[in-house]
Amino acid sequence: MKGPDEWDGRELPGSPGERPRIPSPRSAAEDHGPLPDTPPVPVPDPVSDPVGTLPETGPGSEPPAVPLPVPDPDPAPPHRILKSLLGAWALSACSAEETAAVEAHLTDCASCADEALRLRDAVGLLHPADSLDLDPLLRSRVLEGCLGRRPARIPVPDWASPYDAETAKLDALLRDMGEAEWRAPVRLRWFEGERPVERETTVAGVMGHLMAVDGLVATALGLTDPLGTAAPPGTPDPLIRTETFWRAADEKQNPLAIHAPWRDQSYALMRQVSFAGSKVAELAVPYGDFRLALRDSFLDRAFECWVHAGDIAEAVDYPYVPPAAGHLHQMVDLAARLLPSALADRRRAGLAAPPQRLVEAGAPGRTLHLEVEGNGGGHWYIALDSPAALGTPDRTVAHIALDSAEFCQLAAGHISPEEAAAGQNGERDAIRDVLFATASLSRL
Repeated sequence: MKGPDEWDGRELPGSPGERPRIPSPRSAAEDHGPLPDTPPVPVPDPVSDPVGTLPETGPGSEPPAVPLPVPDPDPAPPHRILKSLLGAWALSACSAEETAAVEAHLTDCASCADEALRLRDAVGLLHPADSLDLDPLLRSRVLEGCLGRRPARIPVPDWASPYDAETAKLDALLRDMGEAEWRAPVRLRWFEGERPVERETTVAGVMGHLMAVDGLVATALGLTDPLGTAAPPGTPDPLIRTETFWRAADEKQNPLAIHAPWRDQSYALMRQVSFAGSKVAELAVPYGDFRLALRDSFLDRAFECWVHAGDIAEAVDYPYVPPAAGHLHQMVDLAARLLPSALADRRRAGLAAPPQRLVEAGAPGRTLHLEVEGNGGGHWYIALDSPAALGTPDRTVAHIALDSAEFCQLAAGHISPEEAAAGQNGERDAIRDVLFATASLSRL
């Protein structure tokens, strides 16, 4: 047997007994110097090489690296989104990115391009092509013009402020009421001669009464009469006008329909006196058998508005507040100034004691001291023997003290003179006559 290192010819390549050949170790590539740079792998050009031919590879060569697809950093939005943006694009309401995407899409999509053209034509019909940017100097010019003129608000005369306030309060009360409450029964009370009088109506009837009597002031100012052609001829009278309005009222009509005409008339009255100036304050307003200056007529209407608003609030069980102290003082002052004339009227009707001592007009005469306590109160000196006489403290023969709320209830005819809780001192006849004269100021 031969040793493993002895040669027997079978190592020759291709011999029948060829044994596996183990190659000898090879030197590393680095032993012969630095390695050359790897050449870049060519990328197929889609124009010159549309098929994407790769470089040829030979035996033993490694396949070239295939580059991975690089994602598009800003892919185009889908068709449905771009179509939904066409309206905003036509109105120039898109952002810069959205505008670029839409316009790029319109070059490829015929349907969207037609829709965009129609939308742009429609927008052109909505507004002119002029710039919508305002003149930067417009604001300064407007402010300059405003500051160079009087304020737009016309001040309300002091004597008209109570009427303005009381009509606003009543308007607020009426706004909270439904149709059923407008039909609620209301009991109106006043005083005639020696006895109290009552009349039942509805909330709508009370508002018709207020509007009919306010119409006396409206016609004096040259405004439209709320009664129109149905206004009674001859000397205007509050009672006759009210009865006329009630007869003409349609029972089938919605009672809320009276609210707007009454409110509009009160607004018109306030506007008229606000623009008319101070001279209109002395304009005479006829009330049947007597007249009042316009300034006193507005106080009279404010007082009646407050009184009847209280009647309405009582009927619908709604809280209601009295006038402001300053306004209440003006109303009490009007009643106190009317008392000497009311006393003279009652004497002519045989309802009051005759005068004891006549004096010249403007001269001091017998006086009653009327003291009204509480909000709106004050002190008044009432001439007893003649409406032209002058009431003075040194001629006082009697003194009455009343709370302001009770004095107003007496002047409204809601309580009788005997029921008035008044502090009394002095001549009994003078006290009685003044209390009854206060109640006689009331009327429907």
